[in-house]
Amino acid sequence: MRRTIFAPEHEDFRAAVRGFLKKEAVPRGEEWEASGMVDRAFWRKAAAQGYVGFTAPEELGGAGVDDFRFNAIIDEEVAYTGTVGDNFQLVNDILTPYLLELTSEEQRRRWVPGVTTGDVVPAIAMSEPGTGSDLRAIASTATWDGDHWKLSGSKTFVTSGIQADLVIVAARIRRDGMKGMGLFVVEDGAEGFTRGRKLDKIGRRAQDTAELFFEDVVVTPENVLGETDRGLQMLMRNLPQERLAMAVTAVASSERALEITLEYVRTRNAFGQPVGSFQANRHRLATAATEVAVARIYVDRCILAQAEGELTADEAAAAKFWTTELQFKVIDLGLQMHGGYGYMEEYEIARMWRDARVQRIYGGTTEIMKEIVGRSLGL
Repeated sequence: MRRTIFAPEHEDFRAAVRGFLKKEAVPRGEEWEASGMVDRAFWRKAAAQGYVGFTAPEELGGAGVDDFRFNAIIDEEVAYTGTVGDNFQLVNDILTPYLLELTSEEQRRRWVPGVTTGDVVPAIAMSEPGTGSDLRAIASTATWDGDHWKLSGSKTFVTSGIQADLVIVAARIRRDGMKGMGLFVVEDGAEGFTRGRKLDKIGRRAQDTAELFFEDVVVTPENVLGETDRGLQMLMRNLPQERLAMAVTAVASSERALEITLEYVRTRNAFGQPVGSFQANRHRLATAATEVAVARIYVDRCILAQAEGELTADEAAAAKFWTTELQFKVIDLGLQMHGGYGYMEEYEIARMWRDARVQRIYGGTTEIMKEIVGRSLGL
């Protein structure tokens, strides 16, 4: 079914992104997975092409284009081309809104130009060893000490945590008369800020994920984002776009999995006929193709709603849990259709399978997403 949400300028952008990724990213996938991170040189090249932080104003190095359809195109092309790493989604869909919407003019001029040139890698530290999806259980603290804050605590599952030049840290505030949570920006080299081990994950091997530790790190008021005691509300405000981006990736990944699986089962023979021609296989693939097509329509509607500023938290949560569950089911079917070869690393379906599993966990687990949708029903 023809997609109708994109204009000619979006399609031109898609063609350029695809060409760039095929040339600069796809050939280096194995190298990045082996090293455990996407290198800075590539990231600077991507920024030079205008693919990083493009929603920022032109005077800060961006293109001043605030249209989520462009974000979605990059996320889709990363999936369609088999590019490894979560850098684009992390910076464009998750972190740039914090750096543009919650910052003062001085903060934007200090931080954003480095992001749009690819010289500054940002990260956000929310999850803790004992919290997972429960942001209200965060134990890290920021204590007021005369004219600055002292930040202490530990964070885990921090994407780009090893390379990050600045980290947005969520912490509970301790100050007379104030309660709640704040968002504090810690820059590389700050005394008391240390990085733990680079976590050894099942999948997403090209994306460095780390533990971070903060021991009485001095954070001046100039490095506090937004209203000091409204950190939780600020985090919640940006979560719908983050979750939609994951849904965009999930549908595109499902489409890619179907594509390579169909190519395989049309040519792989068993018992004298193509694997895909067996009725049981044909019916399972027909079901998967139909479910992905339905998911595509819903997610496209969500993309438009986000571009128009209308996407709600429950709509994004529904998109996230439905599509990520579907993504894993479709990729798992694809691996099964590949037989023993599907379990071999040289086959794309194998990497897709291990990379897809975390989609049902990060950004809020499927169970948490269902709870959000259920509460929206008045239950």
